[in-house]
Amino acid sequence: MARSPERQVAKPHLAEEWVGKIYTLLCILFLVTTICSIVYFVASKGLSTFFVNGANVIDLVTGLKWSPEGEPPLLGALPFIFGSFSTSILAALIAAPLSFCAAVFMIEIAPGHGRKYLQPVIELLAGIPSVVYGFVGLSVIVPFFRNVFPGQGIGIAAGALVLSIMILPTITTIATDALSALPKGLKEGSYALGATRWQTISRIVLPTTLPALMTGIVLGIARAFGEALAVQMVIGNAPHIPRSLFESASTLTSAITLSMGNTAMGSLANNALWSLALILMLMTFVFVFIVRWLEGRKAS
Repeated sequence: MARSPERQVAKPHLAEEWVGKIYTLLCILFLVTTICSIVYFVASKGLSTFFVNGANVIDLVTGLKWSPEGEPPLLGALPFIFGSFSTSILAALIAAPLSFCAAVFMIEIAPGHGRKYLQPVIELLAGIPSVVYGFVGLSVIVPFFRNVFPGQGIGIAAGALVLSIMILPTITTIATDALSALPKGLKEGSYALGATRWQTISRIVLPTTLPALMTGIVLGIARAFGEALAVQMVIGNAPHIPRSLFESASTLTSAITLSMGNTAMGSLANNALWSLALILMLMTFVFVFIVRWLEGRKAS
């Protein structure tokens, strides 16, 4: 008895479906395994400072002196934590208004010319290597601060300004997508009630898209928090809490990159650097949870 054409066509489709499911499952397992392996490796190395070398967590987080190879060893990471948070938050405060204004210009004021000329330029900034940003900051921003403000020009302000340019595309892209997804009827209703363009933008558009805009800011802070090379070139890398924005400072990433090649695996100094990496990873998780919470508010 001959088989029907429908059954002959159904079997290849069924086989392709199973192949697709198995391939997707393998990709997911590989991704989950990779993430879990990275978390386990960093956590095991970072916790060795406390369980193997006997260091104190409170001293690490609140200490002001960093000398893991000294006698006695001092593991005070507060200057690095302060430097990372201060540069990242200040960079977000600088980049957020510029990003919002650029997004409003591209979507609400001049959508044709804005998206044609401004958006490609902003997206181009995301593809520039971080070492180029650091070199530009060292050649332009640092001399400018040195001539205008007291000090050598390197410090929190220079690092934050360089980071603000680096995170500008991230915040702008998310803000642009949020403004583009806004229902047209919402703005048209505002115009129908007699509101001007600026009243509509300030009282309708921005408050409605605020959760998405905050998501962009948090992602920008996370991007700045993990940046190493560009900040390292302009911040001065001094392990102390600065008294002004124009004094040398250091961050978690710069402390790791400067010392990672000068320590022996398994030593206290090496484990202390892994502890700094663990702090970075935990802060990344915090930023991810904040983004998910903001997305949940946007969905509700």
